[in-house]
This record gives sequence, structure tokens and C-alpha cells, in this order.
Amino acid sequence: MTWKNDVRRFLQEDMGWGDVTTRAILPPKKAKAVIAAKSACVVAGLREAAETFRILGAHPRALVKEGTSVAAGTKILDVRGEAWALLAAERTALNLLMRMSGIATATAELVALVKAANPKATVAATRKTAPGLREFDKRAVELGGGWPHRKGLFDAILIKDNHLTVVDLMTALQRAKRTGLRVEVEVETLAQAREAAAAKPEMILLDNMTPASAAKAFAAVKRVSPATLVEISGGLTHRNIARFAKAADVLSVGALTHSVKAADLSMELTPD
Repeated sequence: MTWKNDVRRFLQEDMGWGDVTTRAILPPKKAKAVIAAKSACVVAGLREAAETFRILGAHPRALVKEGTSVAAGTKILDVRGEAWALLAAERTALNLLMRMSGIATATAELVALVKAANPKATVAATRKTAPGLREFDKRAVELGGGWPHRKGLFDAILIKDNHLTVVDLMTALQRAKRTGLRVEVEVETLAQAREAAAAKPEMILLDNMTPASAAKAFAAVKRVSPATLVEISGGLTHRNIARFAKAADVLSVGALTHSVKAADLSMELTPD
């Protein structure tokens, strides 16, 4: 599986030709370790963290289910094995857990705000992910209750403003619809939203609009093409996302992955 290969690569990146500290000072000895949340979070990345330890021959056990919201002090994973293996895997496992749990936590917070304003709306990720970590970042968004959106450039069509400097909107939509893929087009004005809706794409993205402008565009699109989903993106935060939620089916937030705050987790090791 691709993700397992990635975890192995991440571990190799940290270990290089070996953990020189543990090799120099530790005798062969069995140990056990517990990873716990130091602050409240939504847990994500247990699968990946467990694999990190397994690669080195240790035996991890998840203590909570991924996607669970936990309080500070909650133990989320324990592991037994050779002390050197637990220490060698520690940082890679924690890095994955902390990043993914941070993304899941931020997603869950936005989902709660959006659902309170519009139970039918969905919070989505974007392609603004760390290179090499997209599968992990988007999985964390799902565990937080969000929608991963496109995996990349290959699985759905999104016509953006830069495309439209080369080809006009209607021509672009007509060509895109021939592919049989999901088609979405980005618009910046009410007039563009109306024009795009006439082609009845699966989705229309309202980019960097005010809540009032977005509400007008949403209504205009639904009048012409009720089945077209309306996505809003650009500058969405905890402070304003609820104001946009009533005029959207999807709200995409790049900050979920491009500037995530890692969850606070730690590992404590003791002799077994």
C-alpha cells in the first residue's frame, strides 16, 4: 500500500544509517511506551503511527478510535518492544499523529460552526497540502468530519481564473463536460455565476466573495441549475465561516492543511 511505503520512507529519513544515540548507550532491553494527548484534540494518524512502530518490530495497540474527540491526558496508543525500536520510531510516529490530529481537530471545529448555521453544508479540504503528505492530510480532514475534495489534478476538473485567461468560460465548460469527469468552475462575479450555471456543471466555486455577494450568486445558480453544488472559498476562518454557510453546499478551507497547528502529544517510555 502506498501509505505504508510512505511511512517507511519517513522513518528512513529520520533514522538514516541508524539511531546513533540508542546504539551507543542502550543495552538490549524490553520497554513499553504510552502516547497521550497533552491537550484536547480529535485523534487522527493512529494507523500511521502504529505502522511506524511495527516496521521496527514493536507491538502497538490503539486505545481510542480515530476520529474520536479526547480530553487532555487521554492515552491514545501504547506500544511494547525493544527500547531502541520505541525510541527510534518515536519522533516519526509523533510527527504524523500531531499533524494529522491537528488537521482533524481544526476540521471538526469548522464543521461544528458550519453545521450550526447550515446542517446541509460540508467543509472541504483543498490541494494546499504539504508535498508528500497529501494522502495523510486529506485522510485527517475526513476523520475530522470534512470532505477531502479532489485528490489532485487527475480525478476531477476545476476550471480556474488562470484557465479562463486562455479560453472563454462557455467553451471551457463545453470541453470539460465531454470528459465525463466531475466539472467545477471558479467564478468571481454574479454575472459569471449566472453564465456558468447555464451550462449546469456539477459544481460552481464562488471565489473571494463577500457573504452578501455569495448569497446572491448562490440564489442565482440554484434558480438556473438546482442540482449544481455551490462551493465557497477564499479567506474562510472561524470568525466568518458561519456567515457564508447558508449560501453554500461546500466551504473549502486551505488553512486546514497549509497552516495547521499540530496537536500537542507526547510519548513516555518505561522499562517493561
